[in-house]
Amino acid sequence: MTTTPGTHRVAAIPGDGIGTEVTVAAQKVLDAVACRHGFTLDWRQFDWSCERYVRTGQMMPADGIDQLREYDAIFLGAVGFPGVPDHVSLWGLLIPIRRAFQQYVNLRPVRLFPGITPPLAGRGPSDIDMVIVRENCEGEYSEIGGRHATGTPHEFAVQEAVFSRHGMERVMRFAFSHAQHRGGHVTSATKSNGLIHSMPFWDQIFHEISADNPQISSDQCHIDALTARMVLSPDKVDVVVASNLFGDILSDLAAAVAGSLGIAPSGNINPERTHPSMFESVHGSAPDIAHKGIANPTAQILAGAMMLDHLGETDAAAAVTKAVEDVLGSSDVRTLDLGGTAGTVEMTEAILARLGG
Repeated sequence: MTTTPGTHRVAAIPGDGIGTEVTVAAQKVLDAVACRHGFTLDWRQFDWSCERYVRTGQMMPADGIDQLREYDAIFLGAVGFPGVPDHVSLWGLLIPIRRAFQQYVNLRPVRLFPGITPPLAGRGPSDIDMVIVRENCEGEYSEIGGRHATGTPHEFAVQEAVFSRHGMERVMRFAFSHAQHRGGHVTSATKSNGLIHSMPFWDQIFHEISADNPQISSDQCHIDALTARMVLSPDKVDVVVASNLFGDILSDLAAAVAGSLGIAPSGNINPERTHPSMFESVHGSAPDIAHKGIANPTAQILAGAMMLDHLGETDAAAAVTKAVEDVLGSSDVRTLDLGGTAGTVEMTEAILARLGG
């Protein structure tokens, strides 16, 4: 791929529902910070979505993965809309991208921003600052299994999980590396008292990787106890490494503890950078509030900051994050999910205004 110096080629997939609104908002912020920092984001828009599925029978074209290979990053809005089953929308777009490009780390940082009142009484920004490192390519999200005796009283479903040594080792090594960068602690989410094969294997690999990283403190915690810890003692949660399903659930809980899913970004990371990584909000397409102009664009804007950091534009990424911090910490601009009255445009304009500060 030939790229003009100072230019990053980004594939934008706004998707469905509020994804189309928050992606446009975030692109405005990212273009503004790029201009200030002397680089360019060369966007290409893709209409891959549930609307496309209804029209064509495909979430993306047959050569969609090949089309994306040439880009430096992928910027995804959200996927899902009533009338299209969720397993169709996810397995037709999001999951194939994650797996084709070996985006085996789903990185979900969660923090309580100054100025946000969390649902937990007496907690402040220093108490809620955690990262969920979710295994993103295997685990419980597997295609292995099926429905049997369909339509009879004896109908049943079998869903197999896949836990490979290779898959677990690489995501756990990433978690320890990330914790070292933060100067923190790694907690493994497990359920080895109930899942007799997969989770004891997960625990074994975690103990091996822990032994390779003695300079980093670590522990393991059953998933049910860990959910309680996140609520009762969030200050005791730093970096959590979890399987695909556990990480998915824990990151939504963590975002709620920090005030709203509307401020939680995520990155689907290919750490080796042999393929493009993909950045998105933790929240979904929220069709109930789509096209009303009230969606919170903050999570998508912060996902954009994660993307800039991944692309090496660290100063620009920090500027975007600081602009969000300034708006939330020193103004009364809030969207509905944060207890305010501002709409998508007002929130975006407030963040844009802070970029030059």
